[in-house]
Amino acid sequence: MRIRKLGVVGAGTMGSGIAALAASAGLPVVLLDIAGDGDRSAPAKQGLERARKARPAAFMDAERAALVRTGNIADDLELLADCDLVLEAIIEQPKPKQELYARLEPLLAPGAIVASNTSGIPMRVLTEGRGAAFRERFLGMHFFNPPRYLHLLEIIPTDDTTRETLAEARHFSERILGKGIVLARDVPGFVANRLGVYGMVLALEMMAKYDLTIDEVDVLTGPLLARAKSATFRTGDLTGIDVLGHVITGLAAATGEPFAIPEWVQRLVKSGRIGEKSGAGFYRKVGKEIQTLDWKTLEYAPQQRPESPEIDRLTRRPLAERFAAIRELEGTYGEFAREYLLRFSHYVLERTPEIAYDLVSVDRALEWGYAWEIGPFQQMDLLGLDFLRDGFRRLGLDEPAMLARAQNEFYHEIGSETLALQISGGYAPVPEISGAIDLAAQRRFRRVLEESKEATLVDVGDGVAVLQFHGKMNTLSEGVLRVLRASLDRVAKEGLAGLVIGNDDPRTFTAGADLTMVAALVQKGDWKATDEAVRFFQDCSMGIRQAPFPVVVAPFGLTLGGGTEFTLHADQVQAHAELYMGLVEVGVGLIPAGGGTKELLFRFTTALEPYPEADPFEAVKRAFGLIAMATTSTSALDARRLGFLRDRDRITMNRDQLLADAKQRVLDLAADYVPQVPRTITALGKEGIGNLRYGAWAMHEAGQITDFELRLANKLGYVLCGGDGPKRVVTEQDILDLEREAFLELLGTRETQERIAYMLKTGKPLRN
Repeated sequence: MRIRKLGVVGAGTMGSGIAALAASAGLPVVLLDIAGDGDRSAPAKQGLERARKARPAAFMDAERAALVRTGNIADDLELLADCDLVLEAIIEQPKPKQELYARLEPLLAPGAIVASNTSGIPMRVLTEGRGAAFRERFLGMHFFNPPRYLHLLEIIPTDDTTRETLAEARHFSERILGKGIVLARDVPGFVANRLGVYGMVLALEMMAKYDLTIDEVDVLTGPLLARAKSATFRTGDLTGIDVLGHVITGLAAATGEPFAIPEWVQRLVKSGRIGEKSGAGFYRKVGKEIQTLDWKTLEYAPQQRPESPEIDRLTRRPLAERFAAIRELEGTYGEFAREYLLRFSHYVLERTPEIAYDLVSVDRALEWGYAWEIGPFQQMDLLGLDFLRDGFRRLGLDEPAMLARAQNEFYHEIGSETLALQISGGYAPVPEISGAIDLAAQRRFRRVLEESKEATLVDVGDGVAVLQFHGKMNTLSEGVLRVLRASLDRVAKEGLAGLVIGNDDPRTFTAGADLTMVAALVQKGDWKATDEAVRFFQDCSMGIRQAPFPVVVAPFGLTLGGGTEFTLHADQVQAHAELYMGLVEVGVGLIPAGGGTKELLFRFTTALEPYPEADPFEAVKRAFGLIAMATTSTSALDARRLGFLRDRDRITMNRDQLLADAKQRVLDLAADYVPQVPRTITALGKEGIGNLRYGAWAMHEAGQITDFELRLANKLGYVLCGGDGPKRVVTEQDILDLEREAFLELLGTRETQERIAYMLKTGKPLRN
């Protein structure tokens, strides 16, 4: 059975967020809540509206909200009768959930699955009184907030859950919703929250012990320890301090462990300061100023992040160096970090056999659910197991059984295989992530066709090669471009099926061209070399388009500038759903000159050709707007709406499966592939320029753009209209030449050079 329709009961933050995610994936959704007064479906409608207005956005495309039908459980429960999966996300109490299941049992189709989004109530409690068939089709599906952005989904099967039910729920969650699945045991808190809540409570206790501030603890428990920037207290504000309190109290009652909420946190909640949703919590924002709570007085003062050059330096170092240095870090901060890591590691080692089926699941749960760079067992390997044993002794802690069973590390490699310690002892291969291509593993045991410090071409089997960038922010340096050019030649020479351009970086496909290289050429005044560099970049873009084999680009996350230009030239794009894509060159005083300006012009103009009555200026205006405003998509669906993606381009919901999907697209195209043909269009010349210049002048007169930005807009218009002469037929090369000339002219201006320098220094755009 395939899950084609989803029912969600409970339109609160989680329920409406899950509904928004499923609708974003194209699935029809029924969203029900309790009956309201007057409009009896008002609670569900309000939940949907909150999801529509949520920031960050809950929907990948606001129009997908039309796929969600709202109602109430008193009058509309029968709307769930044809749902293949009904997910319950109501109040976190057993009795209301049990009552709902009793009503659902006779209503649902025989094959329908029922799941609970409970964050900790045991499944065996929830299914009390239900028949065998219901219990066989029941399991836990614990999402993390916000559902769109956090990759983790904990699935909790019961002893009664059938293999078929588990397989269907897992396939749906991975492929359609894009989730990373961790199978958890049916115990309080499951995996991620059991450990994450302990980490929060530990940080609160140790802040008092070491007499530190909230600002100091967030610096010490954030990126320094390979954790999210939100660290401890910002995460608490995002979660809701009241919610956190309920979870801590519930876990203490369910487990008997000494989880406790400090008295000052209880007073904070009683005062209504419960985090971001109330406007104040551990932090608050007053105008543009961020203020931090003094936990001793419960008063706020301007945020004062600790000034520690050593911690700032360590945070930027590779993980192995970072954790090695933490072992030796001096002063109070070093003592805090070491004790925190030791106590947290000890808890993880003690609890893993109880909460998880393997240690890999623990690492993935905290990476995917709490946005850690690496999980706790990987961290322990970096700290060293002897360091842990010695540290536990000094703190008066016993050596956990899992540590005693380990050899010198929890993970180790044998040949091309990574092994992990099993809970019962011994080592076994790390379970593969469903549908994923691990490029690091591929490089170890398959042919590396081309390689440099900044890019690698790997044969991933079936005649498909993957070109991976791996410099800082995956910027497109000269070295990357040379490997790209060599890769196009190598794939053709060896007669491979085709090429994928993609990588397994978790956040950034590429931040675009290497501005450092551009700035260095300008500083030297070497305009001949600069011209050659721009030509070479254009040749790389056109090489992607003109290759005698299919080239599929697999963008995700940040895909800016030159990365967008490469994507625009691909035969097909296999994009991840979270795609933040745009031509942002105006931010540094330039226009896209790697073929991006040309490609948008040709794409939008060609799209109008079947409609003789259409005004060709609309294509020019559309391209002008995207480039001049540096418009960046908020998702792959938005990129399609903007025109960066075409209807034939595909979207993958699960980041882990993106490269495998892109590889399949190459194989789909390869059998009867014919290279793309050269194109011509009619450029509008002075007729189009006049319209664009008037619009830019009006913005300038209204004070919306600067003198330089007016000049920049006029130069962009000149390129998009094929010059200021009469209408004429132009080739792609004609527009590429105009792109390059405009780019070089702008690069010679003081304003552009100032913008580039400011961007390199601050990472932010300058308006001058």
